[in-house]
Amino acid sequence: MAQVADKLEDQGAAALVKAATTASFAADVLAESARQPVLVDFWAPWCEPCKQLTPILEKLVKSSSGKVKLVTMNIDEHPQIAARLGVRSIPAVVAFQKSQPIDGFVGALPESQIRGFIERLVGPLADRNLREEAEAALGRGEAAAAAEIFAALLKDDPSDLAALGGLAKSSVAMGELTAAEALLKQAPVGTERDPALAAARAALENALQAASVGDVAELARRVAAEQTDHQARYDLAIALNARGRRDEAADALLEIIKRDREWNEASARKQLLQFFEAWGNMDPATVAARRRLSALLFA
Repeated sequence: MAQVADKLEDQGAAALVKAATTASFAADVLAESARQPVLVDFWAPWCEPCKQLTPILEKLVKSSSGKVKLVTMNIDEHPQIAARLGVRSIPAVVAFQKSQPIDGFVGALPESQIRGFIERLVGPLADRNLREEAEAALGRGEAAAAAEIFAALLKDDPSDLAALGGLAKSSVAMGELTAAEALLKQAPVGTERDPALAAARAALENALQAASVGDVAELARRVAAEQTDHQARYDLAIALNARGRRDEAADALLEIIKRDREWNEASARKQLLQFFEAWGNMDPATVAARRRLSALLFA
């Protein structure tokens, strides 16, 4: 029975990876991507970096529990699709979703960056227990425990941008702002859009702002005394966020937007978006505040 189960598991993993031709592209990629994302790996037999990239793609796709599929295309034998998509160098990977190309990258990137690319499409892969443990610890306020795990992940793979961002964010949570700043300076040029690094930078900027805005009680008194004191309400939001009172911080900024959305060059909306980036898109405070922001902006 165990041998049968292993065989079925191997067959299931193999079904996630397929070699396509020009003739089969519509079925293998366009039709399939209507159900889940499909990565198209453009390669050639003479391309050495392709030989490094494809096994990593296969490994990560097979750990996705069917959330994403991989299609490989030999551009020597089937050049038409690559030409149509404007692929000028290989290896190149293009992600398709809902039958449309939505993202991609060129070159044999480190595994951690490829993992991040896939996870932006489908969420965490199956073998992310340590990372999930670190994120959960950070969410519970156990920043030191999270930092220890992120540091271990970074030691195993110095190119792991998610671990670097997580460690920097943990440092911010522990009040070690200089250490967080130093960690973020280690990020390679061109990685500014990485979600983990962007979240850590936003958290650091929020913490630096909070150091100069004053006491929560005094700011709250000023707001109560003068409801149109938008600067006091803005500073109060920053101070509340620094103390982990996310819903209240969002409430303060949303109140400014409700009263005067263009105040100080739309500073309240920009700050709220920075909060979202630092908190993460799936944080309950982000979800609730984003819904209310949309209602205000598009009412």
